[in-house]
Amino acid sequence: MNATQSKPSIVFCHGIWADGSCFNKVIPTLQAEGHQVIAAQYGLDSLASDVATVKRTLGRVSSPAILVGHSYGGSVITAAGMDDRVVGLVYIAALAPDADETSQSQLTNYPPTDVFSYVEVADGRLWMLPKGVECFAGDLSEQEKKVVWATHYAPAADLFTKKLDGTAWRSKPSWYIVAKKDRTVQPDLERFFAKRMNATTYEVESSHVAMLSQPERVIDVIRTAAKAVQESTAGKAARVTGR
Repeated sequence: MNATQSKPSIVFCHGIWADGSCFNKVIPTLQAEGHQVIAAQYGLDSLASDVATVKRTLGRVSSPAILVGHSYGGSVITAAGMDDRVVGLVYIAALAPDADETSQSQLTNYPPTDVFSYVEVADGRLWMLPKGVECFAGDLSEQEKKVVWATHYAPAADLFTKKLDGTAWRSKPSWYIVAKKDRTVQPDLERFFAKRMNATTYEVESSHVAMLSQPERVIDVIRTAAKAVQESTAGKAARVTGR
């Protein structure tokens, strides 16, 4: 960690039916607490291109950095986290495939969630129908739910069928937030991911979008992760210098 930055940077990675603005309730607090923060804005066209965008985004903030991934963003940070600039991973109701898996293969191991009854395939993309927002963000206000739907971004129809290039959670510390009221990703699948990666795990009474419905809980977990990696980095530096 360089002398001009005492805290790790935070890079947010969004899921499908969203963009970086879905983290707008957590970014200001982390900025105010001294973190460099940026949200990667990728096109949901392919896993490879989304991962490449995150790696470019890492270059816009100081290193080291923590990647925070929501939903499909968990697949993205699992691959992008192999970058040497990344020292920790935070998963929010997120997917976390292993090297021989796809996001789709893990989802099909559990009963389909309610949201997939409200998805329409058109122009090669997966669009969420208006009624689907209740399954995606049911614990937000009606006004917020309307904004979530109005700003939702449809992924490529084959986005979940690609395998990862690298599995960062196998070598880097991880934290996982399970959304107990999730109707988009099965909470039991989230628990499976968290246990498999040996993550420090938290459960929140939340819909799929915990960063919007429970922002303070999410901020607390990111703070915990940042403190842990900061202390670890400082300890390694002290051992190198012989202090």
